[in-house]
Amino acid sequence: MNYKEEFLKLKKEKNAVLLAHYYQVDEIQEIADYTGDSLGLAQQASKTNASVIVFAGVHFMAETAKILNPGTKVLLPDMEAGCSLADSCPPDRFEEFKRQHPGHIVISYINCSAAVKTLSDIICTSGNAVKIVESFPKDQKIIFAPDKNLGGYINRITGRNMVLWDGTCEVHDILQTEAIIKLKIKHSDAKLIAHPECKAQVLEITDFIGSTTALLNFTIKDSAKKYIVATETGILYQMRKASPDKEFIIVPSDETCSCNDCPYMKLNTMQKLYLCLKNERPEIILPQDVMDRARKPINKMLELS
Repeated sequence: MNYKEEFLKLKKEKNAVLLAHYYQVDEIQEIADYTGDSLGLAQQASKTNASVIVFAGVHFMAETAKILNPGTKVLLPDMEAGCSLADSCPPDRFEEFKRQHPGHIVISYINCSAAVKTLSDIICTSGNAVKIVESFPKDQKIIFAPDKNLGGYINRITGRNMVLWDGTCEVHDILQTEAIIKLKIKHSDAKLIAHPECKAQVLEITDFIGSTTALLNFTIKDSAKKYIVATETGILYQMRKASPDKEFIIVPSDETCSCNDCPYMKLNTMQKLYLCLKNERPEIILPQDVMDRARKPINKMLELS
């Protein structure tokens, strides 16, 4: 069976839309109605009029789409497509952490569960995190969760002293400074670009730091011809598509490969996309009160973005 062809037929029949994250495999990105990072996907999810949303991403992203479209059926091809960062912040432990810091507002990175979003005052993404933080007075006490690397980066560039939850993304936190320095020596004519979920030691030696979309846009507009990319492998599809005359080298997760794949993102396949739309499951189901409470901090973010 040609799963791609059959999926596209079903999509048209069922008035469905396919939203795909930049970290998906190439063939999924190729046929998506919209491909983007967490902020872009949330914005698209908030204004779609499709009857069904097929979300090629991970669980928290599909949850966000459901929260923004409570009356729309939202499908996730594989329910095992979770997120190490979201998993690092269990709601019960975070609620206790919040109680230990009275007088603090909570800014939560979108890479968290719906339950953690209900405990938050406003949501942010890597693309708008600095803007969100800077929208509050300097003396405002803030808890930032769940990514300590992103939170630490924001603290350094804004002069804030936010209290950070101790969570990380395994895809970005695993990248080692030593391996990157070796790549920089080998490719002295390349610029190093990195996602702010990377460790501080990595960010200190980069030429440009930004969200996935910002990294992509930088490589399009910048004059260099070679880039060392410190983020997930999937973005290379868009970078090569936009700049076929440029060379992109991914920072590998270890010495055994030349890739840095998110195991959760890569669970989605064309076959799973087809089957989930055909059977209209697995479906994201959330309690109404959770959606109502989580929608408020998400909408605050969208208003500021």
